[in-house]
Amino acid sequence: MKKIFVTGGAGFIGSAFIRLVLEETSDIEITNFDALTYAGNLENLEDLDNTARHKFVKGDICDKEAVLRALPDKAEAIFNFAAESHVDRSINSASEFVLTNVFGTQVLLDAARAKNIRRFILISTDETLGSLPEDSDLYFTEDSPLKPNSPYAASKAAAEHFVRAARETFGVDTVITRCGNNYGPRQFPEKLIPLMISNAMNDEPLPVYGDGKNVRDWIYVEDHARAIWLAFEKGKAGGIYNIGARNERKNIEVVQSILDVLGKPQSLLKFVADRPGHDRRYAIDAAKTETELGWKPQTSWEEGLRKTISWYLENQDWVNRIRDGAYRDYYKNHYGMEIGTK
Repeated sequence: MKKIFVTGGAGFIGSAFIRLVLEETSDIEITNFDALTYAGNLENLEDLDNTARHKFVKGDICDKEAVLRALPDKAEAIFNFAAESHVDRSINSASEFVLTNVFGTQVLLDAARAKNIRRFILISTDETLGSLPEDSDLYFTEDSPLKPNSPYAASKAAAEHFVRAARETFGVDTVITRCGNNYGPRQFPEKLIPLMISNAMNDEPLPVYGDGKNVRDWIYVEDHARAIWLAFEKGKAGGIYNIGARNERKNIEVVQSILDVLGKPQSLLKFVADRPGHDRRYAIDAAKTETELGWKPQTSWEEGLRKTISWYLENQDWVNRIRDGAYRDYYKNHYGMEIGTK
């Protein structure tokens, strides 16, 4: 068995990646290392409990000793999904983002050297590249300069710099992937699509920032996970790979599509004050990933949205458990309204 070490594997993207690897390989054993902060959820992995090739270890990537204890010697790779990832939360408090996303990444890089790990893969974001002009024909490429505009994006850009430094200084075999906005089952409902689905299911207002015309490149999470695996298998040492589905949509269009699929009225839309530093447009040129890795998204927007909405409809208990407790306080503080308000 070949061994890989996945951090943040109880989160949305990390758990989708683990599922894909276990389904599509027979010779990979995964150590899943996750601190189980608010967005990490063991329910995302509950049907893997009896899978011998998946081992869960609770731990924080900032804890050097815990990482070294859990990390197998000479593993094939570290996949670093672990991150504080919500822009809104980073605006409220950036310290946690610096600690996990920057210091935690360096801890893992040091551990990779200590345990002689073959390859280090950082899962980054297109947000490190800033914002593109509205209604332009410009796209982010792997050579676009880092221009982060939020504390979250700045922390991920810093992580990218430390990964590059590990390669240039110590010769660590590194790969960086940058992706657009993910959606799919099991996403924490502070993010746009699951937030809108969960509110619409309960006939609650759907809060949309500003004029709703901010553009994002949306990708179904399994397509992203497959691209990451190909970057590990086929990516060049020191390579950076932009992952995008060529699926640019305005936020307001996304929300309207959700209401249409659910058969809910557009009157549920509620425009709220825009967040500070809100990037206007992201758009990814994925040509390098498509050419070098032989990757293309397999899920259309229409199919992916239907599958995602169906999952939330079928798993309302999962949603309701998350919407209780601390999330309820976060929602009230952030949007100025209570969950359950109609």
